[in-house]
Amino acid sequence: MIALSVAATLAIFVVYTALAGNGVAQLTPTSLAGHTGDVTLVGAVVGPVKGNAYTHRGLRFQLKDIGRTAPRRVDVAYRGSVPDLFKVGRHIVVEGTMRDGVFVAKPGSLVTKCPSKYSPAKSSKT
Repeated sequence: MIALSVAATLAIFVVYTALAGNGVAQLTPTSLAGHTGDVTLVGAVVGPVKGNAYTHRGLRFQLKDIGRTAPRRVDVAYRGSVPDLFKVGRHIVVEGTMRDGVFVAKPGSLVTKCPSKYSPAKSSKT
């Protein structure tokens, strides 16, 4: 009986976590149009990167869809710590909201992805 209760509790927790998530939509620059409120934006950094992440205006750059040549790009304004791997072409995730045509990121929400870390290992066959 105790084991069934524990199993039921875990099942409810798993379903709740899967459905509820963190409540923030994850979007690409192409799918961002028309969304309001906080979202997570995923894309590839397009240069030039301007400004300073620790000033009032912050760091300025554009994001485009990863792996697509879609013309849609989004201007991003970011303040806060910048990961060492941040550079033009890097895939990133950042949370924020659209304001007056600019995606204003929450301070400290910038995370870089390392595509080579997650790609399949190269075969050692010669």
